[in-house]
Amino acid sequence: MILYALTIFASAFLLFLVQPIMAKQILPWFGGSAAVWSTCLVFFQFLLLAGYAYADWTTRKLGARKQVALHIVLLAVSLASLPILPDAGWKPAGDEDPAWRILGLLAVTIGLPYFLLSTTGPLVQAWFARTFPAGTVYRLFALSNFGSLLALLSYPFAFEPWIATATQSWGWSAAYVVFVAMCAAAAIYSIRAQPQGAGPAQAVAGPNDGPPPGAGDYVAWLLFAAMGAFMLLAVTNHITHDVASVPFLWILPLTLYLVTFILCFEGRGWYRRAIFLGPLLAIVSAMAWALHKEGGLMDVKAAVPLNLVGLFVMCMFFHGELAARKPAPRYLTVFYLMVSLGGAIGGLAVGMVAVKLFNTYYEFGIGLVATLVIAAYVTRLMHSAVPLLVIAAVGFSGFHVYQYIRSLTEDTRVMTRNFYGTLRVKDIGEDEDGLRRLVHGVIMHGEQYRAPERRNEPTTYYGATSGIGRALKALDSTALRVGVVGLGTGTLAVYGRKGDVYRFYELNPQVVDIARREFSFLGDSGARVETVLGDARLAMEREAPQHYDVLVIDAFSSDSIPVHLITREAMAVYLGHVKPGGVIAFHVTNRFLELAPVVKRIAEERRLHAALISDDAEDSDLARTDWVLVARDPALFKRPDIAKFTSEIEDIPGLAVWTDDFNNLLQILK
Repeated sequence: MILYALTIFASAFLLFLVQPIMAKQILPWFGGSAAVWSTCLVFFQFLLLAGYAYADWTTRKLGARKQVALHIVLLAVSLASLPILPDAGWKPAGDEDPAWRILGLLAVTIGLPYFLLSTTGPLVQAWFARTFPAGTVYRLFALSNFGSLLALLSYPFAFEPWIATATQSWGWSAAYVVFVAMCAAAAIYSIRAQPQGAGPAQAVAGPNDGPPPGAGDYVAWLLFAAMGAFMLLAVTNHITHDVASVPFLWILPLTLYLVTFILCFEGRGWYRRAIFLGPLLAIVSAMAWALHKEGGLMDVKAAVPLNLVGLFVMCMFFHGELAARKPAPRYLTVFYLMVSLGGAIGGLAVGMVAVKLFNTYYEFGIGLVATLVIAAYVTRLMHSAVPLLVIAAVGFSGFHVYQYIRSLTEDTRVMTRNFYGTLRVKDIGEDEDGLRRLVHGVIMHGEQYRAPERRNEPTTYYGATSGIGRALKALDSTALRVGVVGLGTGTLAVYGRKGDVYRFYELNPQVVDIARREFSFLGDSGARVETVLGDARLAMEREAPQHYDVLVIDAFSSDSIPVHLITREAMAVYLGHVKPGGVIAFHVTNRFLELAPVVKRIAEERRLHAALISDDAEDSDLARTDWVLVARDPALFKRPDIAKFTSEIEDIPGLAVWTDDFNNLLQILK
């Protein structure tokens, strides 16, 4: 029993731990965008599904000894993949779509070990069922989810902040060798309980036998598993994009999701439909009402707890109903295959299908109504008052979701969505104070006065008294070359004069389109304006030296900062494009992260000079800003128009230089 439990726990822990380890290693190679993480997740999700299919097929079609022999051979072959260090030859050579290159890299580097880890849960449970026919096999599924949960919580707090990524890979590889030994031992031990010559159909018969699942069972397994994954991603998108852009907030929904699996399959009856139905109706209705209230922009202190509690109750409902329909252990591998397939369908529905169908996050509201519709079907045979209450909740929630969808389109000029998120352009205010604003989730990416006489005024973070405003004025010359990482609305182009060149780097093609079509900063600028589509660092690594007088790094205002733009290696790229007397301006305004000390440590290592310019923007409509200016020549910081506005950057004790291989977000939380 202990050997099986340890094997399953180790496999689940390593399965969840390897995902961030691999993704973080290749992130700088492919631009550091969300697309890299998402492509990795697609790979891992479908390899998990393949592992469950393998476990089901070998359990049904192969005898115990043949199954064990095949699995041990595959375990031995997988050791040839170690250590899991990606080959630099997979780095992209140009501006091609990196998705297939990422998938190929992952397949070669981690494919077989990950596949075998994904088979372990259902496979070892099948071995356990034939070794201990009277045992409670589904408790091992709860243990598997506990291992996944522990890996999820430990990586950002126990591994990432303290251990370099390459060292993490070596440590994981060593742990995988131990797992292979345990899994092989469990496989060999399982044969002892199988009579000589018994076929696969007899492998888990006896006390573990029962009626075979019907078509309705398969549909129910798929539906409940899919809806759990669907609402996990929908709630995560909603609270991180539309409620609050807070570091590590994405961990909480996934934690609750795994906890519900643990509780529902642990075997002690934590889920009772009669107990959870009332809270389900109340919390889902409250979430729909809150979504409509003021366009869903409730106070973050109320909205985040409401949605997290709601996710927990919904997942307890889905996973509780799923556990109530689990088959006899003889059919557990096909059960887990359907659960995995359902999870993949739910993930794809939010991660890929919704992106193509909807221009914003409509799937959240749709999921709330769908949850109540499913509850209505599940409770159809209960006392008549119960289905009527559920139907009333469906009507209430549907009305508020509809009103929310209507409110999003009112007074909105543009609402669009792609792989990088949602963008909205809205007009607010009237007369000379009227503004046109670009918003990405809850982050404002720029605004412009609509009145013709004011439309060339700098706004938000780019006023004349901001760090970048003062830097541009201090480096006044007949022809400035300015590079800007992050386009937004193109506000900085207002400083451009005839003879200047302003070159903007932007990852999201929809931002470029909106900046040119809905705002006039780029078109009205006196400078020659150039735009480069794609990741800025990768573009600059391929470009000839641009000889910038000013290079602006403006991509750190949200919680999901592109870390690869603020590392030792990134600074080396920037210096290759900046003139000896030029300046690199980092926009480090951030509600949650202290980024100025990070820039200072990198600058000190390169013997560069750095200074912080904080601007409270009093008596103006501008935003408060923090800019760090970095230069080779300290003369810039001695100029009176700069010196009297700079301040020292306070050190964070123990802060190491960030590299592509190491960073610590926890250490810089405010």
